[in-house]
Amino acid sequence: MGATIRYEDIVKVPKALLHDHLDGGLRPATIIELAAEVGHELPTTDPGALGRWFVEAADSGSLERYLETFAHTVAVMQTASALRRVARECALDLAADGVVYAEVRFAPEQHLEDDLTLDEAVEAVLAGFAEGSAEAAGVGTPIRVGTLLTAMRHAARSQEIAELAVRHRDHGVVGFDIAGAEAGFPPTRHLDAFEYLQRENFHFTIHAGEAFGLPSIWQAIQWCGADRLGHGVRIVDDITTTGDGPVLGRLAAYVRDKRIPLELCPSSNVQTGAAASIADHPIGVLRDLRFRVTVNTDNRLMSGTSMSREMALLADAFGYGWKELQWFTINAMKSAFIPFDERLRIIDEVIKPAYAKLVS
Repeated sequence: MGATIRYEDIVKVPKALLHDHLDGGLRPATIIELAAEVGHELPTTDPGALGRWFVEAADSGSLERYLETFAHTVAVMQTASALRRVARECALDLAADGVVYAEVRFAPEQHLEDDLTLDEAVEAVLAGFAEGSAEAAGVGTPIRVGTLLTAMRHAARSQEIAELAVRHRDHGVVGFDIAGAEAGFPPTRHLDAFEYLQRENFHFTIHAGEAFGLPSIWQAIQWCGADRLGHGVRIVDDITTTGDGPVLGRLAAYVRDKRIPLELCPSSNVQTGAAASIADHPIGVLRDLRFRVTVNTDNRLMSGTSMSREMALLADAFGYGWKELQWFTINAMKSAFIPFDERLRIIDEVIKPAYAKLVS
């Protein structure tokens, strides 16, 4: 990184996060404690070694292999107390990293092995986020956490999860998502759920354009009506470099013209093979072309990362300064699923004043 921007200063500035998975951000020590309680076998019971194992196992270049690491985290998140603890710690960890607004997603259908109902799983997570947010505010690092409910795209419960999300919309759930392996499981399989959400005036994002390419993005937007694209990194495949500069295809132009937010996750995208390296990540060209780019963590445990680390990596790779980091942050807040006046308040009262002291 250049001399004008230091990691410790990045930690201090307010950041906004739209794409973070609850089951991908557990503390290694917590996994070990919870695994001992339920008798789940782990690769190691040393917190440092376990953290390294998750990163190494996820660093395969394959989305499918990356997703396999979640077997261990999901296994220890099957009770209300475990879900509440994990959510509380998530809010505290994000707040300690300077995140002032976060949307954290999880799939309730994956947390029912101990006889929780879908509603009980959601209520436990919401209670944990509320508890962690209150604690964070008490130590001077306030954070607002919104919850996204995710349906697994290979399953057949998306309508049920969509109705669950709407049922809890006034209690902290701000949106809906589908996730999981993209190839073979197009978003159009869940069209009924998306049509229901649109009738209910509810927000949703769709994992698209990560492992699968432009057809996934096209379906998510034009068939399903996604408000945002979860990753969406492969939109770069519709941009051609010529001697006269980049030329946008019709889909890329539509995404940019409509200001459809891209929930880019640099480190995760490198791990799953969607980008060769941080320096080669399409975020550079997409930012230059003024797409609605946001920076996200995806899975903090599996990527060994944080919002501050993602920002620092981009500053180092692309020479970004405070102006660019503020741009990414405001993009995220503009794209959040909370009401407009609440977004504006965080931008005007929290983000802009902090960066004004740094941006020349």
